[in-house]
Amino acid sequence: MTHDHDLVLKPTPAQTEAALNPPPGRNGGDLVVETLAGLGTTTVFGLPGQHALGIFDALRRSDLRYIGLRVENNAGFAADAYGRITGEAAPLLLSTGPGALTSLAALQEAAAASAPVLAISSQIPTAGLGGGRHGYLHELPDQQASFRGVVKSVHTVRTQSQIPSAIADAWKSALTAPHGPVWVEIPQDVLTAETPIPVVTGGDAFPEELPPRPELTALAAHLLSNAERPAIIAGGGVVRSDASGKLRALSERLQAPVVTTYGGKGAFPWSHPLSLQSWLEDRHMTDFLEDADVLLVVGSGLGELSSNYHTFKPRGRVVQIEADLGKLESNHPALGIHADARLALQALLETVVVREDETAGDRVRGVLDRVRERLEGQQLTLEQGLLASIRTALPPRSASFWDMTILSYWAWSAFDPRGANTMHSAQGAGGLGYAFPAALGAAVADPTYPVLAVSGDGGALYGIAELATARQYDLNVTWLIVDDGGYGILREYMTDAFGETTGTELARPDFVALAESFGVPGVRTTPETLETDLAKALAEPGPSVVVLPAVLRMFAATHLD
Repeated sequence: MTHDHDLVLKPTPAQTEAALNPPPGRNGGDLVVETLAGLGTTTVFGLPGQHALGIFDALRRSDLRYIGLRVENNAGFAADAYGRITGEAAPLLLSTGPGALTSLAALQEAAAASAPVLAISSQIPTAGLGGGRHGYLHELPDQQASFRGVVKSVHTVRTQSQIPSAIADAWKSALTAPHGPVWVEIPQDVLTAETPIPVVTGGDAFPEELPPRPELTALAAHLLSNAERPAIIAGGGVVRSDASGKLRALSERLQAPVVTTYGGKGAFPWSHPLSLQSWLEDRHMTDFLEDADVLLVVGSGLGELSSNYHTFKPRGRVVQIEADLGKLESNHPALGIHADARLALQALLETVVVREDETAGDRVRGVLDRVRERLEGQQLTLEQGLLASIRTALPPRSASFWDMTILSYWAWSAFDPRGANTMHSAQGAGGLGYAFPAALGAAVADPTYPVLAVSGDGGALYGIAELATARQYDLNVTWLIVDDGGYGILREYMTDAFGETTGTELARPDFVALAESFGVPGVRTTPETLETDLAKALAEPGPSVVVLPAVLRMFAATHLD
């Protein structure tokens, strides 16, 4: 009798010859890049550093494309966006200590947004490990401790033979739902020492599937099929699992209105008769969702932003589908289904009964009309007009990346992304500086369409060095910088809370002249000319900067009422 575990793939004669006679001059870094190539990697991001030079030396002997940014955190944002756009685990190559630690904010965003980033860092030489104070350059007592609370998993290498398996395990972890960033660290001497290990030729590392439990989906289908007023909240898990088509089919079968979270933008068509769009930060929408007798929450933990700052109190039955076990029922009691959104939605599609409801579309239009009427009473035509101009100028299939700035906060609720996986922001962790370096990563992932980045002047200064990156690689990114002379949203928050501001006003450069000093064309625009100037910049290949001097206002919050 032959058992599955007895089956072993025998090497071919060519593989045997290659194993017996590996090419000379290889080091531990070659094992890293060979493993990445075997896993299907084509592009890596990062910055060189003294301890990581073994990897960068090996890159020279590989076919991998290297995109070097100027700041490690920005490299992390670029890898994050590459992972979101491609669905692949994006390698991020870092050096020890300061280089590694500088990436922490980007890895936190990747974790919050479930973006698959494979961070590979060097370490001090093996002799210095263990927490002693040896005084090595970049030495930390326990480097990986700084990352354990941020990344999905940590993988430690101490010998060259461990490299292929550790990277393959990390790759598998990054791409198993929920996606997320992972951490691999390898000592300097392991990377630089010559290796006798044969060239890495195998690389399959399949992510584990996360199917729903059938008894739970059977109950969820029964509840939804028999609901009088079902509704759906679709989060980022729908986008990450490429399940927008299944979500639409389920919504239509149940006649259930759908609102998308800010991380779930594009998961449901904006103009669909059952689309509640993304107006989660509005009491009219909160009331509508609270009134649902069965509420299906897919790929969202119903955190602060998705629950109108935790003012949302559902009165009906909640069914929550979530791949992150820690988020399941973390904010509201529910029928919790621990599963990948795509697999769970497919199970529901196969089980639910078609509902007839002629009032669903009218109820959707009614709540959107009430939202619109509230906005019309606040004289916010400038902000709404800017979003309309951007939407007209941006090609429908182009991706956009938004920083933490007033116009982005508007876009979370009011911008039509025109497709799944096309609108991204830093709303997961909420750090500044995301938009431009992330847009660069997206342009690397798909150079066929221009990419838009939107920042305020404060956030823009976090990534200004990456104008050099954009120019060096001729990346097709247009950067819209809304210049209001400070941290505009904090200015508004402090004024409302305390009557005056502290630390919000900024001296800033002439962004147009600064862009041109990098060889990147820049233009200063106005609200009236934004649509034309932005469309022109997006139509021209390569990087560009559009600067809009404007002071914007947020719509009135409803969670404080």
